[in-house]
Amino acid sequence: QVQLVESGGGLVQAGGSLRLSCAASGRTFSMYSMGWFRQDLGKEREFVAGIIWSGGSTRYADSVKGRFTISRDNAKNTVYLQMNSLKPEDTAVYYCGATRSETYNGISNPRVYDYWGQGTQVTVSS
Repeated sequence: QVQLVESGGGLVQAGGSLRLSCAASGRTFSMYSMGWFRQDLGKEREFVAGIIWSGGSTRYADSVKGRFTISRDNAKNTVYLQMNSLKPEDTAVYYCGATRSETYNGISNPRVYDYWGQGTQVTVSS
């Protein structure tokens, strides 16, 4: 069992930055690939970024490449999402998820995730 708790969301002006954190319980955190997804009202959950547990490869949605960075600290059981140059269209509830998948394609699919956090709201004003 893995429990995930996100934090770090808030209100920021366009062009600003935020760093989201996702703290995980459980001693096997290092063996889970982690992903960040977001969901706006009336829309489906959208992949943002993922990091594979074996090797640390990362993957990003085209809409955030060059602006967002995912990282993890296994000693702290935490995954981060550094978000720079934020845009109003980045506004959404951001969720972190944990999956045993270790494939580049797999980590972008929300269906393979076993655990989810409760989400944290990010609002970017224009």
